[in-house]
Amino acid sequence: MALMEKHAILEKSPTLLLVSSLLVVTVGGIVEIAPLFWLENTIEEVDGMRPYSPLELAGREVYIREGCYVCHSQMIRPMRDEVERYGHYSLAAESMYDHPFQWGSKRTGPDLARVGGRYSDAWHVDHFTDPQSVVPESVMPKYAFLLDAQIDGEYIADLMSTHRFVGVPYSDEQIELARADFHAQADADGDYGEVEDRYPGAPVGNFDGQPQLTEMDALIAYMQVLGTMVDFSTFTPDASR
Repeated sequence: MALMEKHAILEKSPTLLLVSSLLVVTVGGIVEIAPLFWLENTIEEVDGMRPYSPLELAGREVYIREGCYVCHSQMIRPMRDEVERYGHYSLAAESMYDHPFQWGSKRTGPDLARVGGRYSDAWHVDHFTDPQSVVPESVMPKYAFLLDAQIDGEYIADLMSTHRFVGVPYSDEQIELARADFHAQADADGDYGEVEDRYPGAPVGNFDGQPQLTEMDALIAYMQVLGTMVDFSTFTPDASR
């Protein structure tokens, strides 16, 4: 009863309630934030993580532009039902080169953190062109227009330079050869060797089956790399952290 009476004092005094609230928030913030200043790195480094290739980065821009993150998340929580359905739980390192990150906040459709390699390029073309043709219950809109939206990578080097400015470790060579790599990754008759050297594990090939390079190619390249950079068969968490 005495505690309730003391709480009533706070409720009756807006000024005292405001000051008390600010004090609680300040203490809580310090407790959460201060320890980070004593850590050399807040993200556990994981083998295999690399910056996106030029074509993958362009596909990510299409993904963001079309609002795919509104209905799809890219974050698998460490809960049994999620891990059994989608795969290994997401690591902070998997988003270290995402600006902004694509964790999402709602799942109208499934999580896409491990979608890379799960379906063929042809499946993705069919799915983006007419989602209901492969998933009858889907409420996803059609994105067939991406097949007609040709791209040439004119500004891809500028985009990569911008990402380097905020911390993505693109090298001078990667930026200089960005446009060439942009086209080579989706060229069915091209030499993928140098692209794979600069971007290990990058999916390659004519993604949408058309002779021209389109936004569909870029988006599928991005889809096919999601969740494939880390080899979870050999991954072991850092127990010292």
